[in-house]
Amino acid sequence: MIVSHNEIITLVQKAFLSMNRECGEADLVANTVAELQMAGFGGIHHFNNASDYFLNEQDQPLSIIDSEAIENMAEPIKHNDSGNAPTHTIAFDCHGNSITYYLPAILDYALEQMATSPKLTLKLTNCHNRWLAYGELVKLAAKGIACSARWNNGSDPKHILFILNLGHSYPEVYFFDQTLREYHDTQNMTIELSTDNFILQEHNQGYVKHIGADNIIDLHQKSWQYGIEVDEKEWEKLKQTAARILVEESENSMRGAGGI
Repeated sequence: MIVSHNEIITLVQKAFLSMNRECGEADLVANTVAELQMAGFGGIHHFNNASDYFLNEQDQPLSIIDSEAIENMAEPIKHNDSGNAPTHTIAFDCHGNSITYYLPAILDYALEQMATSPKLTLKLTNCHNRWLAYGELVKLAAKGIACSARWNNGSDPKHILFILNLGHSYPEVYFFDQTLREYHDTQNMTIELSTDNFILQEHNQGYVKHIGADNIIDLHQKSWQYGIEVDEKEWEKLKQTAARILVEESENSMRGAGGI
């Protein structure tokens, strides 16, 4: 079925806001879902999967932990520079919550640190719903920062590599049918930021699928012109989730206001 960009934004915002989360911003989540859907990455599907976490997670502040206190998750990706600049590493504990709660704050903090460090590695532990990082990551190139992100999946594809270099609006995304051991379990994610571009050829060996920036641009243009294609079952699930939560909030509000 075909829906509009505004329909996706509106429905996802309603669903997220009605969960009364202290962390996370509904407009950022909704825009990420729309971006993913328009790019062909199944944003609505990822939001539906994340909803179970949203409903059961405990609001907790993000923790910055000593990077030396956790096991090394990955070697830095090679860049198009001399490699002399040191890479600073910061590790975060997301306490088993969705990455969408914390990523805007993480990236704001990281960009402040890059005033004195041209390369920065962010190691996110105990986080879920890593596809929902997409919307924030695609904004970085416009800020003069190249970005890569890698994580293992619990289901196919087994591993995802996201690279967005300077001068590009959309990333190169690679899918692998095997997990990478250095990235450990499926609750971790490594994000690398740099003022230099990443070398794509160093990291595309063995991938089973590649969606490039040109493909994503083409899908975006078609989505704006003809509407956004969504899976009907996923769309109905999103509508049911939003409606169910809104009804529960309405009943609770009525009781609190002296209703039956």
